[in-house]
Amino acid sequence: MELLVETAYREEVENLTSWCQHNNLHLNVSKTKELIVDYRKQQGEGHAPIAINGTTVERVSSFRFLGVHITDDLTWTLHTTTITKKAPQLFFLRRLRRFKMDSRILCNFYRCTIESILTGCITAWYGSCTDLNRKALQRVVKTAENITRTELPSMEDLYSQRLRKKSLRIIKDPHHPSHKLFCLLPSGRHYRSILTKTNRVRDSFIPQAIRLLNT
Repeated sequence: MELLVETAYREEVENLTSWCQHNNLHLNVSKTKELIVDYRKQQGEGHAPIAINGTTVERVSSFRFLGVHITDDLTWTLHTTTITKKAPQLFFLRRLRRFKMDSRILCNFYRCTIESILTGCITAWYGSCTDLNRKALQRVVKTAENITRTELPSMEDLYSQRLRKKSLRIIKDPHHPSHKLFCLLPSGRHYRSILTKTNRVRDSFIPQAIRLLNT
């Protein structure tokens, strides 16, 4: 079974390479990375490296995709640490306050320059964050509250709002790949829960969204 899965994976890479060639697209192998997520207790001899057009693809333990730092163990400490380090934007928020800017301007600046960074793709990763990660994120929000002297939505509230909004958008779109995973029970009031055996799956987007909608 393992051999079949790896063979299919390599075939997909070959198909992608062929598609790029036939459509006059240049595939930059030097910027292409391979990341393997493998939770098996016994991983055997490991996977042979992938080669594209005779060039071996670099294998990495983490990479940045659309602003999100993804690691091979699918934990989010690296991502949360990285985005909280961008909190120096708080320096400019303090400067605006010293210039006696209106609180509305301070809040708009916070939402545009800080909150937008903290919540980028939040529905994909926040549910699997550790308590330590969440506390680090919330400290940034708390500091911004002290500067703006305005109550700001917590990270938990922002996550819930966006989780609900995204899941409802999927439910309304029958062509979305995840649409069929939101299945109503015969009562028509609640969605069928997805059976999960690990916390990793339980804390992922679909199970979290279904629990939120059912409550």
